[in-house]
Amino acid sequence: MTKTVTLVYPYFQPFHDNSPFRFPPLGLGYIAAYLNKHGISTDVVDCTFIKQEEVLQRVRQNNSDIIGIYSMYSIKDTAIQMAKVLKNKADLLVAGGPLPTVSPHEFLKYFDIVALGEGEDTMLELVQGMDGAPDLSKVKGIAYKEKGKGKVRFTDTRGFIKNLDRIPFPAREFFDNQAYKDYYSKRFGYTITSVMTSRGCLFNCEFCSRPVFGNTFRTRSATNIVDELETVLRLGYKRVWFADDCFTLKRNRLLKVCNEIIRRRIQLEWECLSRVDTVDKETIRKMKSAGCVRVFFGIESGNDKILSIMNKHITTSEAREAVDTAKQSAVRVGAFFILGYPGEKSDTILDTINFASALPLDYLSFTLPYPIPGTGLYDRIKGRPASNEWTEPTRRTLVKHKLLFCSPFSETKLKFGILKGLAQHELRKHVGTRVYNLVGKPFEYLTDFAFNLLH
Repeated sequence: MTKTVTLVYPYFQPFHDNSPFRFPPLGLGYIAAYLNKHGISTDVVDCTFIKQEEVLQRVRQNNSDIIGIYSMYSIKDTAIQMAKVLKNKADLLVAGGPLPTVSPHEFLKYFDIVALGEGEDTMLELVQGMDGAPDLSKVKGIAYKEKGKGKVRFTDTRGFIKNLDRIPFPAREFFDNQAYKDYYSKRFGYTITSVMTSRGCLFNCEFCSRPVFGNTFRTRSATNIVDELETVLRLGYKRVWFADDCFTLKRNRLLKVCNEIIRRRIQLEWECLSRVDTVDKETIRKMKSAGCVRVFFGIESGNDKILSIMNKHITTSEAREAVDTAKQSAVRVGAFFILGYPGEKSDTILDTINFASALPLDYLSFTLPYPIPGTGLYDRIKGRPASNEWTEPTRRTLVKHKLLFCSPFSETKLKFGILKGLAQHELRKHVGTRVYNLVGKPFEYLTDFAFNLLH
């Protein structure tokens, strides 16, 4: 008898939500498409735009043999809550995603199995193994508890999928595409969805977690990528977010993708995440010609010493040059920065605030350091946690961040720093350099002084 699967993405949109990054769960879409390709009936329940009662009703109606629930750092609580409610609604309850991969023991308190790493082949083997008496020890890439003993067992490690072109495009029919389009249209005036063209990253930034795709770099062919862009166009989207860890990581493959978009005359705007040391004038110009409207750089600090502690392998000079290069080609630029990283002092935080707000950015984001399990940052602050993991705030707040470890800086001081940086950025962007020197510089000096007074 054919087995059925339901995959759940337990992210519930917060009431006060104006994020420029709100995308469907591509990972579950890939697994669903892969299982469907092999004749296994699969449904994806994306909770982003629906209430929990509707989610539970839909999952129960599916009456699936396997329920898989995705979890990452920010949705751990809802994933576990969902598991408790659905515990006896399927033969197997499976946890997958970044956090279960690095913390399987914790999730096995509530789940039967944890899928470690990439899920396509693992879920396929789990489903196929249920046709007879399931022997979990034969399924690679999972952790489970032995029946009657409670001991956690890890099976053989599953290698990464090398040929990404063999995986079908994500099953976007399971996503509420109209809700995503409405969300972006109302807030930003355009429609956008995500596409992933590669897996993994070759760098080892200390704060970055990538337990699923690892530090290998595997990419789809340019033809395969642009084929998917055409399917996205047919769904009515006008813009794409390339959800790769670093879309510009390999110059030659980036140029191939851009040339294929241009060759097919694809009329689609796109945005991507990049490193400042992976772009130059030629690549930025080619990206612009192929439809790139905005690039985001993970710069993280305005102090070279702190960049070294973060293991970023970039400099502030490289960051400034990359931002200027993009702006010269009329590509909008966004950047991310972290305030209060372990090893910082008040002056290095001010370096970051004033450096970031002086860059000609169209979008600027400051966050606090998040010690995600499995990262070097998590190991660095081990033994001094101050709170549970970060979750979406349930009420409106000026700064949606929380300090999760014992720091020499108070959360109040760091949030003041975030507001200071954003205010300087907005002021400079709207009044220009000349007026900013008259008005903004006094504000900068005054708030520098106030920042140093805070503890």
